[in-house]
Amino acid sequence: MTQNSASVPATGESAPAPAPVKLRLANVTKTFENAGQNVEALKPINLEIREGEYVVLFGPSGCGKSTLLNLIAGFEEPTSGEITLEGRRVTRPGHDRLMMFQEHALFPWLKVIDNVIYGLGWRPGYRFRPRLRRQKARELLKLMHLEEFAKSPIHELSGGMKQRAALARALAPDPKVLLIDEPFPALDALVRARLYGELQDILVRTRKTIVSVTHDPREAACLGDRVIVFTGRPGSIKTEIKVDLPRPRDINDPQVAGYAGKIAALLEEGQRETIPGEKV
Repeated sequence: MTQNSASVPATGESAPAPAPVKLRLANVTKTFENAGQNVEALKPINLEIREGEYVVLFGPSGCGKSTLLNLIAGFEEPTSGEITLEGRRVTRPGHDRLMMFQEHALFPWLKVIDNVIYGLGWRPGYRFRPRLRRQKARELLKLMHLEEFAKSPIHELSGGMKQRAALARALAPDPKVLLIDEPFPALDALVRARLYGELQDILVRTRKTIVSVTHDPREAACLGDRVIVFTGRPGSIKTEIKVDLPRPRDINDPQVAGYAGKIAALLEEGQRETIPGEKV
């Protein structure tokens, strides 16, 4: 935020203190070795994500946004630079950072509630208390509007219900950061719209810090507090857009569409810049 855009507090009032930085990326790069050649996936990335913030990583296919999410999760190590969570360096996967994948990754041999209970096995105070785990699992399923399907086999759920069950399991260990890697593209528009509403409801209720990846500008504008727009590969941060709209947001709201248009225009501009010989 620039000095001119900041609101001026009334006389005798002080501006609210910003939320503490939850996640910090300092000069993070990633290079892969492929057939004896080095392939640069990410140029130096510097980013701060504050507690309770929903940050969307947006960019063209292959720009490194999912790679960056994997680095935050600890599935990969940066080639250089450092990622810290609450001041502690990220060196491996941990239950303080849980990922929702494009596939729901639920255990098909377990019922819905048992999938959520499995997630609670990693949460302090729940591991050896089965009754408390079941009670908490029911609360999470109620939050996802799945309480009546608690005893259902996974194969009986629709695609949207499976993703909601996966979200309940991801929230069960109470991670400090929830990571979401494009879990909604295969769902129809109505189901996606409902999930967007539920994600926002969870954000408001829990103040959970969320980092997600998408290539859908409307999804980015509907969900994000900030949208970090990436260049093409090797990925770097082109700019960021702060979405200054109240929640809950409807993906069909004209104001959301306005932000989505700005985000899409930045993507199109970046793609034109990568076409050899074309003047921008």
